[in-house]
Amino acid sequence: MESRANHNQVSHCPNKCLSCVQWLPLFKKKNQNSIEKFQNHDIIVYVLGGPGCGKGTQCSKIVEDFGFIHLSAGELLETEVKTGSETGKMIQEFKKEGKLVPSEVVVKLLKQAMQRSGNRKFLIDGFPRNEENRLTAEKMLGIQPTIVLVFDCSEEEMIRRVMQRNQGRVDDNMDTIRKRLKVYKESTLPVIDYYAKKGKARKINAERPVEEVFRSVEAVFSELGLVKRGKTIV
Repeated sequence: MESRANHNQVSHCPNKCLSCVQWLPLFKKKNQNSIEKFQNHDIIVYVLGGPGCGKGTQCSKIVEDFGFIHLSAGELLETEVKTGSETGKMIQEFKKEGKLVPSEVVVKLLKQAMQRSGNRKFLIDGFPRNEENRLTAEKMLGIQPTIVLVFDCSEEEMIRRVMQRNQGRVDDNMDTIRKRLKVYKESTLPVIDYYAKKGKARKINAERPVEEVFRSVEAVFSELGLVKRGKTIV
């Protein structure tokens, strides 16, 4: 699922804004001794791609056919705000001020969701969006992704898809789409390049029909020795 804004893209505020000064030191103090490393044999797949690339659809199919837990950083932030917790209030303050939520907060929520799931296969959607995300995840989780799925789509096709969606989203206008694409190119592409140099990135042509794209996903998972489980009745 595509994020409605870049609120799950994170960065420290260089101007020491009020939210950062009030909340982040308390958050770090509370959580600095609670970091738990994940096992090397956990399968962690980062899923990246620009707006309208179709990664949300592919994530749903991966969950259904391969039994992964799907985690979206943006959705986790929104859910935490609704709980009214201390962390949720902190997130809300950042959003009110138009600031980006610190990486430590996003990674903490991802870590908690992974621990609660009881699963060993994680599909982390739309993360890391920038280098700070990546470095913080490596530090707090003590992990490297098993692979990074990159759903590749031309800028023209992404714009066409987003504009055609009929979801009543106020941010689906041309100016906002171009801003999202700019952020993706400037912040996320360097992350993809980093993982490509480490041999972890798997670029998939996402301009094809959904089933053709998914066959490419299946081929990537075959490299990991993962077998498609088919539909499961719950």
